[in-house]
Amino acid sequence: MTTATGLKRLGFVLLAVIAGGLAVLTTAGYLISADTVRQRVLAEIREVTGLDPVLRGKASVSLFPSGSVNFADVALGDTKQPALIAERLTARLRFFPLLIGRVEIADVSLDHPRIMIDFLPNGQSNWSGLIEALTRSQAAAHRVAAFSEMRIDGGTVTIRDEAWQLNETLYGVEFSLAWPSISKTFGATGRFVWHDAPMDASLTLADFAAALSGSRSGVKLRIAGTPMKAAFDGAVNFKPTLKIEGTLAADAPSLRNVLIWSGQKPMPGGGFGRFAIKARTNVVGGTISLSGVNVELDGNTAEGVLTFAADGRQTLQGTLAADALDLTPYVSTVRLIAANERAWNNGRITLDGLAGLDLDLRLSAGTVVVSNAKLGRTAIAANLRNGHLVLTVGEAQAYGGVIKGSMTLANFEQGVDVKSQLNFTDIDLESCLGQLFGLRRLEGKGNIALVVEGSGDSVLAVTQTLNGTANLTGTNGALAGLNVEQLLRRLERRPLSGGGEFRSGRTPFDKMTVTLKINQGMVTVEDVKIEGAAVVLGLAGSASIPARELDLKGTAALVTPPKPGATPFELPFIVQGSWDDPIMLPDPESLIRRSGAAAPLLNAVRERSTRDSVRSAIERLTGSTPAAGSAPADSSAPADRGKTE
Repeated sequence: MTTATGLKRLGFVLLAVIAGGLAVLTTAGYLISADTVRQRVLAEIREVTGLDPVLRGKASVSLFPSGSVNFADVALGDTKQPALIAERLTARLRFFPLLIGRVEIADVSLDHPRIMIDFLPNGQSNWSGLIEALTRSQAAAHRVAAFSEMRIDGGTVTIRDEAWQLNETLYGVEFSLAWPSISKTFGATGRFVWHDAPMDASLTLADFAAALSGSRSGVKLRIAGTPMKAAFDGAVNFKPTLKIEGTLAADAPSLRNVLIWSGQKPMPGGGFGRFAIKARTNVVGGTISLSGVNVELDGNTAEGVLTFAADGRQTLQGTLAADALDLTPYVSTVRLIAANERAWNNGRITLDGLAGLDLDLRLSAGTVVVSNAKLGRTAIAANLRNGHLVLTVGEAQAYGGVIKGSMTLANFEQGVDVKSQLNFTDIDLESCLGQLFGLRRLEGKGNIALVVEGSGDSVLAVTQTLNGTANLTGTNGALAGLNVEQLLRRLERRPLSGGGEFRSGRTPFDKMTVTLKINQGMVTVEDVKIEGAAVVLGLAGSASIPARELDLKGTAALVTPPKPGATPFELPFIVQGSWDDPIMLPDPESLIRRSGAAAPLLNAVRERSTRDSVRSAIERLTGSTPAAGSAPADSSAPADRGKTE
């Protein structure tokens, strides 16, 4: 009974307190007029923020069951072009002060505000005056009870800067602002949608008043979403110029997707996938300097310094060093040869991503892998300006030797311009020529000097306009898939025995020299000489780069004569067909002349007086007889030849 009675008494007390509170709150509604509440709310907003909102709509006050004031159609800034327009500003009132007739704001919220940030050519913005007012309010002493929370619900933020050609809009802005009341810090946490991607963000200023006045303040920024994540810890000040310093860290599943998402054109080709960077950051004006950079891209890791400038054109400069680089992803989409490996690629070349950024980057690595090619110590400089990309190879240890030179790619409406000036020193000819040009029949060490230029919308089109020169010298090598000595020895003994199968084996040489001139895709062989211990070869003629075909004539000679005092065996020949699998044919007339049995026959058919005798002998041997009434065969009489053939 005692317990039950106590519970009943406690219940009555609670009901009495609640009823009394409701009664006091209801009474306060009659004691405090709506106009008084509105005026006190506006006064506190002005005192805390220094801002003077323009009320363009109706205002309503609700004191029961909870106190709040709603202002419809609120604007801040210039009345013609306000910096902020909100459908509604709601000030929620504190409960207990309201019971004794005092109006104190607990928090403020803006419903569906439209915030416009316009940067002017003089560096100011349409918010400059509002920020000055806000700075003055923060410098003054505030009441401890001042509200400390503001919310933005369903907002839209538009940022414009004509100098940087910037026009971006953030949608669905939902933020909670921790307004400084007792402490000096300011915090903002929330989310927004940019380019259809939701992003979570938070910002903390260690000294809000100092930051507003342009003085130094600590800052922490976090942004995270599906495209990327970024974090910055450091300090910021705006006087006399913008200066930011601290540590930046960012990562993304795909750098290419980040560039596309942010409205930039990615670099042509493949790669630009997984990306991460961490660096000490220093921002002065429009220049961002990154020192102690540790960057990872597509599994490659490098260290160095980078500088990004955005004063007019976007320019990236820097120096990076890596132990190992795999550049295969960036050339994975480049196809010089078509899928059938018998013709040049006819697919259109696009270099659109070269136009949006200027680049001056120096890169060094201990080892470099490009597709199936592996390079040793390499130093490369890449310079990109106005869509013209120049790659300069300071030194690259490759194919057992050293490569130096440069390559230029320039984009234009009809395609690309290509210029190349490369020097290969003491390289392995088989691996180098095989990987670069698909020629796999030349072994040995040598030097190559290549100067070419061309233009077109595809690899095939570029080959049709190539002009330049090429020089090759080789030593201690061999022609693979061709045994010239074996062929000459056999034909020396039996000229009419037939070539047999000689497209196998090797033809060793001690020295090779090649001089080529290129004009509109056609190669003129000015000098080709191959000297070996057993065979000497000389070539002349032409070749088509677009068709990948050869049309050459040459002479092959044995160095050692068949017997002392004799002339070394010499045989003219032709080389025709695809340069992937050319056909070599010896000159038949030369072979017939060297044959003791067939040479008189060749001479006989060349003399008119003996042709009839030779023909008669052939007819008797074969048992054939001429048609009745036919005249003797005469090579000079087409009608008679037609009857007897």
